[in-house]
Amino acid sequence: MKKLTRRRFLEQFCTRKADSGFDPDVLQAVSDILKDVQAEGDQAVRKYTERFDGSTAEQLLVSETEMQEAKAKVTPETLMALEEAAANIRAFHEKQVSPSRIMLAEDGRQLGQLVLPMERIGIYVPGGKAVYPSTILMNSIPARLAGVKEIIMVTPVKENGDIAPVLVAAAEIAGVDKIYKIGGAQAIGALAYGTETIAPVDKIVGPGNAYVAAAKMLVFGQVGIDMIAGPSEVAIIADETADPAYIAADLLAQAEHDENARVVLLTHSRTLIESVERELEAQLEKLPRKAIASAAISGKSALVLTESVTESFELSNAFAPEHLEIQTADPLSSLGKIKHAGSVFLGAYAPTALGDYYGGTNHVLPTNGTARFSSGLSVDDFIKKTTYTFYEKQALQKARTAVTQLTEEEQLTGHGESINIRFK
Repeated sequence: MKKLTRRRFLEQFCTRKADSGFDPDVLQAVSDILKDVQAEGDQAVRKYTERFDGSTAEQLLVSETEMQEAKAKVTPETLMALEEAAANIRAFHEKQVSPSRIMLAEDGRQLGQLVLPMERIGIYVPGGKAVYPSTILMNSIPARLAGVKEIIMVTPVKENGDIAPVLVAAAEIAGVDKIYKIGGAQAIGALAYGTETIAPVDKIVGPGNAYVAAAKMLVFGQVGIDMIAGPSEVAIIADETADPAYIAADLLAQAEHDENARVVLLTHSRTLIESVERELEAQLEKLPRKAIASAAISGKSALVLTESVTESFELSNAFAPEHLEIQTADPLSSLGKIKHAGSVFLGAYAPTALGDYYGGTNHVLPTNGTARFSSGLSVDDFIKKTTYTFYEKQALQKARTAVTQLTEEEQLTGHGESINIRFK
């Protein structure tokens, strides 16, 4: 990993590009696919599914028989792990549920807010070369707690034409209603526009490759989306009390996601940096995804020697990482120093991987600096807040003069007349 000064770190890690970051050829290809799906429905979905995934299955919906057969292939140990993780995620997210409420009730007036769930949401789950059952739990459980009536999952098939059994098991545990054997941009198009067999959804969530991300961006407005996620990120703020083996392992855990992952150590201890370098070299040799992790740590990653713990936090806030680990002598006292981070992991025994799978907080998090203005996935992502107003006649009479004065200032006389006509 390269060693950077404060200035170089700010230049290379904390500046944002104004463009979307998508290859123009990818955008054009995805745009063509989406137009085709919108026009041709199931026929287009099957065409692209056969072209890209090699699947010729006439039945896109996973049947109940297929569900049962798949679940039977999952080991009891994996089922238990999924159940425990789901229970933790559910326990954390159920505290986020908020009721509708009256916010003002006096003098013939009542103002309030209705908290309404979305009707139907779609979850995209990668399922070709790699499988991510944790994605299903993280996306579906908050939606179900929000009161979403129908959860539709789409996932590409494996080379043999089947869906990974563990995905089916996770879907049932998480409360998914329907699973369709489709992936790629065509799956996003089907969820956004609807087809003969797939109902359109209100929002699409879940990760995917560049084509899936581009498709989500292009259908935004037709439907809601969670975010356009970039490569995985972790920043670790550490002092001289931190264990270099732990830090190296946590950096590599994120680096193995993909070659473009960004992993950063911020510390004022030169000795710790030297020890972490040795640990990275040793641990990397044992990592099955060595090639990917090696590309990541030699690419957009860095070891930064700061002047103090305070400066480490300043640089982290400028970076606004997806994941932030704090491995210092008193990590809990540092919470007040954090301004921008997707999710924070405190202490030597709360690695990012705990949150990725089991801890209970959500692992769908803002990347590429967007933690400056956005948050991780929660129950709030699956609800709408609709305000309401009730006025009795005498309450409107009291407001009449002020309202009509403002309508005159804006030269919208029709607005004022809609008030005055009620008193003629």
